[in-house]
Amino acid sequence: MKAADPTKRFSDRVENYIKYRPSYPPEVISFLEKHCNLSADSIIADIGSGTGIFSALLLNRGYKVYAVEPNDAMQQAAVEQFKADKNFIPVDGTAEGTTLPGKSVDLIVCAQAFHWFDPEKTQVEFKRILKDDGFAALVWNNRDAETDEFAKVYENALKQDSIDYNKVNHRNIGDINFRAFFKAGVYEAVKYPNVQIFDEESFLGRAYSSSYVPAEGTEEGEKFRGLLKEIFAKYSINGKVNFHYQTEVYLGKV
Repeated sequence: MKAADPTKRFSDRVENYIKYRPSYPPEVISFLEKHCNLSADSIIADIGSGTGIFSALLLNRGYKVYAVEPNDAMQQAAVEQFKADKNFIPVDGTAEGTTLPGKSVDLIVCAQAFHWFDPEKTQVEFKRILKDDGFAALVWNNRDAETDEFAKVYENALKQDSIDYNKVNHRNIGDINFRAFFKAGVYEAVKYPNVQIFDEESFLGRAYSSSYVPAEGTEEGEKFRGLLKEIFAKYSINGKVNFHYQTEVYLGKV
Protein backbone atom coordinates (compact mmCIF):
# COMPACT_ATOMS: atom_id res chain seq x y z
CA MET A 1 0.00 0.00 0.00
CA LYS A 2 1.33 3.43 -0.90
CA ALA A 3 1.79 5.79 2.04
CA ALA A 4 -0.55 8.76 2.20
CA ASP A 5 0.48 12.09 0.67
CA PRO A 6 2.98 13.40 3.25
CA THR A 7 1.61 16.93 2.89
CA LYS A 8 -1.77 15.71 4.14
CA ARG A 9 -0.84 12.93 6.58
CA PHE A 10 -1.20 15.01 9.73
CA SER A 11 -4.36 16.97 8.92
CA ASP A 12 -6.43 14.98 11.45
CA ARG A 13 -3.65 14.92 14.07
CA VAL A 14 -3.08 18.63 14.63
CA GLU A 15 -4.53 18.97 18.14
CA ASN A 16 -2.58 16.02 19.49
CA TYR A 17 0.52 17.16 17.61
CA ILE A 18 0.44 20.56 19.31
CA LYS A 19 -0.17 19.13 22.77
CA TYR A 20 2.03 16.07 22.84
CA ARG A 21 4.92 16.22 20.39
CA PRO A 22 8.29 16.89 22.03
CA SER A 23 10.19 20.12 21.67
CA TYR A 24 13.97 20.19 21.26
CA PRO A 25 16.78 20.68 23.80
CA PRO A 26 18.07 24.26 24.11
CA GLU A 27 21.54 22.94 23.24
CA VAL A 28 20.33 22.53 19.64
CA ILE A 29 19.75 26.26 19.23
CA SER A 30 23.05 27.09 20.94
CA PHE A 31 24.84 24.69 18.57
CA LEU A 32 23.25 26.33 15.51
CA GLU A 33 24.01 29.84 16.76
CA LYS A 34 27.66 28.98 17.28
CA HIS A 35 28.32 27.03 14.10
CA CYS A 36 26.19 29.13 11.72
CA ASN A 37 27.38 32.51 13.07
CA LEU A 38 23.81 33.65 13.57
CA SER A 39 23.12 37.27 14.44
CA ALA A 40 20.06 39.37 15.22
CA ASP A 41 19.67 39.99 11.49
CA SER A 42 19.82 36.33 10.43
CA ILE A 43 16.94 34.99 8.32
CA ILE A 44 15.89 31.42 9.06
CA ALA A 45 13.59 29.20 7.01
CA ASP A 46 11.84 26.43 8.94
CA ILE A 47 10.95 24.01 6.14
CA GLY A 48 8.17 21.58 6.96
CA SER A 49 7.45 23.76 9.98
CA GLY A 50 4.21 22.00 10.91
CA THR A 51 2.57 23.46 13.99
CA GLY A 52 5.67 25.51 14.78
CA ILE A 53 7.41 23.47 17.47
CA PHE A 54 10.89 24.38 16.24
CA SER A 55 9.82 27.81 15.00
CA ALA A 56 8.86 28.67 18.58
CA LEU A 57 12.43 28.11 19.78
CA LEU A 58 13.79 30.38 17.05
CA LEU A 59 11.18 33.08 17.64
CA ASN A 60 11.96 33.03 21.35
CA ARG A 61 15.55 33.97 20.44
CA GLY A 62 14.30 36.86 18.31
CA TYR A 63 15.02 35.46 14.83
CA LYS A 64 12.89 36.16 11.78
CA VAL A 65 11.41 32.83 10.70
CA TYR A 66 9.85 31.94 7.35
CA ALA A 67 7.70 28.93 8.24
CA VAL A 68 7.24 26.91 5.05
CA GLU A 69 4.46 24.33 5.40
CA PRO A 70 2.16 22.73 2.79
CA ASN A 71 -0.40 21.34 5.26
CA ASP A 72 -3.05 23.99 5.80
CA ALA A 73 -4.36 22.60 9.09
CA MET A 74 -0.91 22.55 10.65
CA GLN A 75 0.02 25.96 9.27
CA GLN A 76 -3.18 27.53 10.57
CA ALA A 77 -2.42 26.16 14.03
CA ALA A 78 0.98 27.84 13.89
CA VAL A 79 -0.50 31.10 12.62
CA GLU A 80 -2.94 31.15 15.52
CA GLN A 81 -0.12 30.56 17.99
CA PHE A 82 2.30 33.16 16.60
CA LYS A 83 -0.03 35.76 15.08
CA ALA A 84 1.21 38.43 17.47
CA ASP A 85 4.88 37.86 16.56
CA LYS A 86 5.99 40.02 13.65
CA ASN A 87 9.00 37.72 13.11
CA PHE A 88 6.78 34.76 12.21
CA ILE A 89 6.08 34.68 8.47
CA PRO A 90 3.96 31.74 7.28
CA VAL A 91 4.64 30.50 3.77
CA ASP A 92 2.48 28.12 1.75
CA GLY A 93 5.17 26.02 0.10
CA THR A 94 7.07 22.74 0.07
CA ALA A 95 10.70 21.76 0.52
CA GLU A 96 10.94 21.22 -3.22
CA GLY A 97 9.26 24.56 -3.98
CA THR A 98 9.48 27.00 -1.07
CA THR A 99 8.52 30.14 -3.10
CA LEU A 100 11.21 32.05 -1.14
CA PRO A 101 13.54 34.44 -3.02
CA GLY A 102 16.93 33.22 -4.17
CA LYS A 103 19.94 33.80 -1.89
CA SER A 104 17.66 35.05 0.89
CA VAL A 105 18.20 32.64 3.80
CA ASP A 106 21.06 32.30 6.31
CA LEU A 107 19.90 29.01 7.80
CA ILE A 108 17.43 26.32 6.81
CA VAL A 109 16.06 24.08 9.53
CA CYS A 110 14.07 20.91 8.88
CA ALA A 111 12.80 19.52 12.17
CA GLN A 112 11.19 16.07 12.07
CA ALA A 113 10.49 16.64 8.38
CA PHE A 114 13.34 15.87 5.97
CA HIS A 115 12.45 12.18 5.66
CA TRP A 116 9.23 13.26 3.89
CA PHE A 117 11.08 15.28 1.22
CA ASP A 118 12.41 14.37 -2.22
CA PRO A 119 16.13 14.78 -1.43
CA GLU A 120 17.35 15.63 -4.93
CA LYS A 121 14.69 18.26 -5.65
CA THR A 122 15.04 19.61 -2.12
CA GLN A 123 18.79 19.96 -2.57
CA VAL A 124 18.27 22.06 -5.70
CA GLU A 125 15.76 24.31 -3.94
CA PHE A 126 17.89 24.72 -0.82
CA LYS A 127 20.89 25.71 -2.93
CA ARG A 128 18.71 28.30 -4.62
CA ILE A 129 17.39 30.02 -1.48
CA LEU A 130 20.49 29.80 0.75
CA LYS A 131 23.00 32.62 0.85
CA ASP A 132 26.50 31.59 -0.22
CA ASP A 133 27.60 31.19 3.39
CA GLY A 134 24.30 29.65 4.55
CA PHE A 135 23.74 26.32 6.27
CA ALA A 136 21.07 23.64 6.44
CA ALA A 137 20.25 21.75 9.64
CA LEU A 138 18.30 18.49 9.56
CA VAL A 139 16.91 17.68 13.01
CA TRP A 140 15.07 14.71 14.49
CA ASN A 141 13.85 13.61 17.88
CA ASN A 142 14.74 9.94 17.57
CA ARG A 143 12.84 7.88 20.15
CA ASP A 144 14.96 5.22 21.85
CA ALA A 145 13.14 1.93 21.42
CA GLU A 146 15.53 -0.03 23.67
CA THR A 147 15.65 2.09 26.85
CA ASP A 148 13.53 -0.26 28.97
CA GLU A 149 10.84 -2.91 28.70
CA PHE A 150 8.12 -0.28 28.19
CA ALA A 151 9.99 1.20 25.23
CA LYS A 152 10.45 -2.24 23.68
CA VAL A 153 6.78 -3.22 24.09
CA TYR A 154 5.54 0.10 22.68
CA GLU A 155 7.87 -0.27 19.71
CA ASN A 156 6.61 -3.77 19.06
CA ALA A 157 2.99 -2.54 19.19
CA LEU A 158 3.78 0.07 16.53
CA LYS A 159 5.46 -2.51 14.32
CA GLN A 160 2.61 -5.00 14.56
CA ASP A 161 -0.56 -2.94 14.92
CA SER A 162 -0.02 0.45 13.29
CA ILE A 163 -0.72 1.41 9.68
CA ASP A 164 2.64 1.86 7.92
CA TYR A 165 5.10 2.43 10.75
CA ASN A 166 7.79 0.21 9.30
CA LYS A 167 7.64 2.10 6.03
CA VAL A 168 7.63 5.72 7.21
CA ASN A 169 9.24 5.54 10.66
CA HIS A 170 11.64 8.48 10.82
CA ARG A 171 14.26 6.27 12.42
CA ASN A 172 14.89 5.18 8.86
CA ILE A 173 17.04 8.34 8.67
CA GLY A 174 19.82 5.80 8.39
CA ASP A 175 18.65 5.40 4.79
CA ILE A 176 19.28 9.08 4.04
CA ASN A 177 22.45 9.76 2.06
CA PHE A 178 23.71 12.77 3.96
CA ARG A 179 26.99 12.81 2.03
CA ALA A 180 25.09 13.17 -1.23
CA PHE A 181 22.91 15.95 0.19
CA PHE A 182 25.52 18.15 1.83
CA LYS A 183 28.12 20.04 -0.18
CA ALA A 184 31.23 17.94 -0.88
CA GLY A 185 29.80 15.33 1.49
CA VAL A 186 30.82 17.44 4.50
CA TYR A 187 28.55 17.81 7.50
CA GLU A 188 28.63 17.72 11.29
CA ALA A 189 26.42 15.43 13.35
CA VAL A 190 25.64 15.90 17.05
CA LYS A 191 23.21 14.27 19.49
CA TYR A 192 21.55 15.51 22.67
CA PRO A 193 19.37 13.59 25.15
CA ASN A 194 15.69 14.53 25.36
CA VAL A 195 12.78 13.09 27.35
CA GLN A 196 8.99 13.34 27.68
CA ILE A 197 7.05 12.21 30.76
CA PHE A 198 3.43 11.12 30.23
CA ASP A 199 0.38 10.24 32.27
CA GLU A 200 -2.13 7.96 30.56
CA GLU A 201 -4.00 10.75 28.76
CA SER A 202 -0.88 12.37 27.36
CA PHE A 203 0.63 8.98 26.45
CA LEU A 204 -2.45 8.23 24.35
CA GLY A 205 -2.33 11.71 22.82
CA ARG A 206 1.34 11.31 21.94
CA ALA A 207 0.61 8.01 20.21
CA TYR A 208 -2.31 9.43 18.21
CA SER A 209 -0.20 12.40 17.09
CA SER A 210 1.67 9.96 14.83
CA SER A 211 0.33 9.51 11.32
CA TYR A 212 1.05 5.78 11.32
CA VAL A 213 -1.25 5.11 14.30
CA PRO A 214 -4.89 4.28 13.38
CA ALA A 215 -7.03 7.41 13.74
CA GLU A 216 -9.11 8.00 16.83
CA GLY A 217 -12.80 7.28 16.34
CA THR A 218 -12.18 4.44 13.90
CA GLU A 219 -12.60 0.76 14.73
CA GLU A 220 -8.87 0.18 14.29
CA GLY A 221 -8.07 3.27 16.34
CA GLU A 222 -10.22 2.18 19.27
CA LYS A 223 -8.69 -1.30 19.19
CA PHE A 224 -5.26 0.31 19.30
CA ARG A 225 -6.37 2.50 22.23
CA GLY A 226 -7.17 -0.66 24.18
CA LEU A 227 -3.72 -2.03 23.48
CA LEU A 228 -2.08 1.24 24.55
CA LYS A 229 -4.07 1.31 27.80
CA GLU A 230 -2.94 -2.24 28.57
CA ILE A 231 0.68 -1.28 27.96
CA PHE A 232 0.37 1.79 30.16
CA ALA A 233 -1.30 -0.14 32.99
CA LYS A 234 1.45 -2.75 32.95
CA TYR A 235 4.52 -0.57 32.61
CA SER A 236 3.70 2.80 34.16
CA ILE A 237 5.43 3.71 37.42
CA ASN A 238 3.51 6.01 39.76
CA GLY A 239 1.15 6.73 36.88
CA LYS A 240 3.88 7.80 34.46
CA VAL A 241 5.84 6.49 31.48
CA ASN A 242 8.80 8.08 29.73
CA PHE A 243 9.79 8.50 26.09
CA HIS A 244 13.55 8.88 25.81
CA TYR A 245 14.98 10.47 22.67
CA GLN A 246 18.26 11.28 21.08
CA THR A 247 17.85 14.62 19.35
CA GLU A 248 20.00 14.33 16.23
CA VAL A 249 21.29 17.31 14.27
CA TYR A 250 22.99 17.10 10.87
CA LEU A 251 24.48 20.44 9.82
CA GLY A 252 26.30 21.51 6.69
CA LYS A 253 26.31 23.58 3.53
CA VAL A 254 24.27 22.43 0.55
